[in-house]
Amino acid sequence: MRVGRRAAVDVGTKRIGLAACDRDGILASPVTTILRKEDDSWLTELVEALPEDLLEIYVGLPTNLKSEVTQSTVDAVEVATEIANRANCPVFLIDERMTTALANSQLRQIGKSQKEARSSIDQMAAVAILEYALEIEKKQDIRPGIAIAEWKESHE
Repeated sequence: MRVGRRAAVDVGTKRIGLAACDRDGILASPVTTILRKEDDSWLTELVEALPEDLLEIYVGLPTNLKSEVTQSTVDAVEVATEIANRANCPVFLIDERMTTALANSQLRQIGKSQKEARSSIDQMAAVAILEYALEIEKKQDIRPGIAIAEWKESHE
């Protein structure tokens, strides 16, 4: 497994969750939740919240259960493109199906209500995305995800 910190972003229409891991890729931790605003100030806030020494960033790519592109998919690709334009490391898209459901389940297990969980659900979904990426790299010895340009080319 390569050495270096990685971050993951869970893109939502109202909030964006951010998570990061240690240099050895052992522990993924929530970082922050950023509220999306009408202007793009949230994007600046997101990029500023990223750790400085990142190897790469994974942005969750939502598709429906049939792997079809949805409006959420298009939005996530647009956000990933904007992050890539501003970040100092590569950005990759990674399948995020079921991560929000997994995060909801985990928060329920520790006794948080839906209302209490609202502020942390997006961070937990980002943690799940990052853990999934790290698991792929550990088990398959490949860099996870797909480059934004490659994804766009295959979905023209």
